[in-house]
Amino acid sequence: RAIRRTYSAEADRKPHTCKTRQTSTTSSATLVVDAQRAMQLSRRAAVLTRHLSKPSARTIFGDRKSLYRGHLPTNPLQKLAATAISAAKALRDPRRADMVGVLGEATGRVALEKIRSDLKKTREGRLILSERPIVDSSTINGDQLRQLDENTFGHAYGRFLERYGFDPDDRTPVALVDDEELAYVLLRYRQVHDFWHVLFGLPPTVHGELVLKWFELVHTGLPVAAFSALFGPLRLSSKQRRRLYDAHVPWATTQGRACTQSMLSVYYEQCFDEDIDGLRKRLGVSVAPPLGASSPKSS
Repeated sequence: RAIRRTYSAEADRKPHTCKTRQTSTTSSATLVVDAQRAMQLSRRAAVLTRHLSKPSARTIFGDRKSLYRGHLPTNPLQKLAATAISAAKALRDPRRADMVGVLGEATGRVALEKIRSDLKKTREGRLILSERPIVDSSTINGDQLRQLDENTFGHAYGRFLERYGFDPDDRTPVALVDDEELAYVLLRYRQVHDFWHVLFGLPPTVHGELVLKWFELVHTGLPVAAFSALFGPLRLSSKQRRRLYDAHVPWATTQGRACTQSMLSVYYEQCFDEDIDGLRKRLGVSVAPPLGASSPKSS
């Protein structure tokens, strides 16, 4: 229809030619103008035809709408590409936390559904899904935490933040998970990471992070934890790798199965004034074996 309207409009603008005989000069000029108009119409028709015949992304992949603030809807092909690219870049430079994050979002659907199912099994887990607590500077005050009794979990967490200069706002928001509730579950996993460092007595060094990733692999089943646990040790010296596999991997895999509940179903913000050893006992966790003083700092 658009093509027909274009031709019709051009035809209406053309002056009616007299049936009488014209001079050769006038006929030549008319032919040139008609040829130019024909070429223009031909180009317009070709553009319109290509535009009208081109299938839209919506037709191929369906109508994908943003499900939460910051969400980037992706189709399976795009997720596959994100997985391959992020894994390659993370292998090339393990300090690329952004690429590790993309890898986790693109590959974690099945594990996140299992974690959500575990959360719904307990009252505390259901409360977390309902209230959706966020660990950031609006909810965490390091100075107030350090004023708690020294034996409390909150005091230990406050000292951890102070000692390593960490900011609760540093955790990257989720963008690629195509389920609003699962996106929160993954965000919660990222934000309670430092709580686990405190409970297990693991410093945020490369060695300490790898021990924690082995625990996360067994406890959560997240593919990104498996990626870090398997390829991260390449950054260690041979002596550190031996100690990792001899002492810490066995502890982490055992600990991953020994917890009395999902570690993501713990409302940690309500445990700040609880005795840290009592909290460990309640959750069935223990302090990791000493790492030694030679582990390089994690980025």
